[in-house]
Amino acid sequence: MFHTVITGILIVFTLPLAAAETINSPVGTGNSENNGDTGTALSINIGQPFGVDVGPNGAMYITVVENHRIIEYSPRTGKVRTVAGNGRKGLTGDGGLATDAALNEPYEVRFAANGDMFFVEMKNHLVRKVDARTKVISTIAGTGVQGYSGDGGSATNAMLNNPHSITLDDKGNLYIADIGNHRIRKVHLTSGMIHSIAGNTQRALPKDGQLAKGNSILGPRALFYRADTLWIALREGHSVWRLDLASGRLQHIAGTGTKGYSGDGGIPSKATFDGPKGIVVDKQGRIFVVDTENHAIRMIDLSKNEITTVAGNGDMGFTGDGGPATSATMDRPHGIGIDLRGRIYVGDTNNHVVRVFSAPE
Repeated sequence: MFHTVITGILIVFTLPLAAAETINSPVGTGNSENNGDTGTALSINIGQPFGVDVGPNGAMYITVVENHRIIEYSPRTGKVRTVAGNGRKGLTGDGGLATDAALNEPYEVRFAANGDMFFVEMKNHLVRKVDARTKVISTIAGTGVQGYSGDGGSATNAMLNNPHSITLDDKGNLYIADIGNHRIRKVHLTSGMIHSIAGNTQRALPKDGQLAKGNSILGPRALFYRADTLWIALREGHSVWRLDLASGRLQHIAGTGTKGYSGDGGIPSKATFDGPKGIVVDKQGRIFVVDTENHAIRMIDLSKNEITTVAGNGDMGFTGDGGPATSATMDRPHGIGIDLRGRIYVGDTNNHVVRVFSAPE
């Protein structure tokens, strides 16, 4: 679909997804007010979409920050429905249906192998789970009170500070980007115990090759797990890192640590970012980073040792649907996910839509 906004009126034109690089907005109207829990994806408003992830059924799940809920989008039917959150800001509902619960700014959503849905609520300072079978919601980590405590004990008794991102490994562990504490926390889901695996009280960039545990990690904003590796985007650190979970050591991947927008076509470690807030890795091992304040999506190809922009032209705006992704404008995009067909979904946050495009071959 192609969206144009004229003096606050959204006009929608139907265009085919003609080329691999074409970008479109299949979810959202461009308006933010809560106008319903279910319907066609182009009629239901999504106020500030952030996290985007593919579920076990192939649908895409989107955290809607302003409307305090999580929605499911079916690319096959073009419809959306609410799967968590009653649309009201708050902290209620544990032990009941997820759709009856009050949430407070859900930022990111992930799925376990059994279909359980996990998501992080930044302003409630916790992580919650929706049981795949019963649809009952419960708290997995955090007390709901902002702070830093609890390492070595139960995750539900621990305090978090504005957690932003989560990811799950294939060993029954949940990882939390505890950004306000400049730490990465790990929860063993069977025992319920929590530990810090990266970060300390210092607000400083890590050093390439150092142990993550007990050493600084500046503003861990986005996490993605793949093959015993944690990929990390640092918001204040304007860079991308790799944590080898077996050795516990950090490797610098991209970004100098200085704010900017440069380096396309060159070595990733020499490039600059501005507040990256989303990260995902495709089946080819390419790393896609949401370069939020540059209104762009960058791709790191380690096999070529090269970084490029694959969506967004660096300007803030809402243009380009039906055309090349690199010619489009975005407005502070955040989350990113890849569907089962390899298409890339981005929460184009301040445009109140989700954009989709295909990665370069």
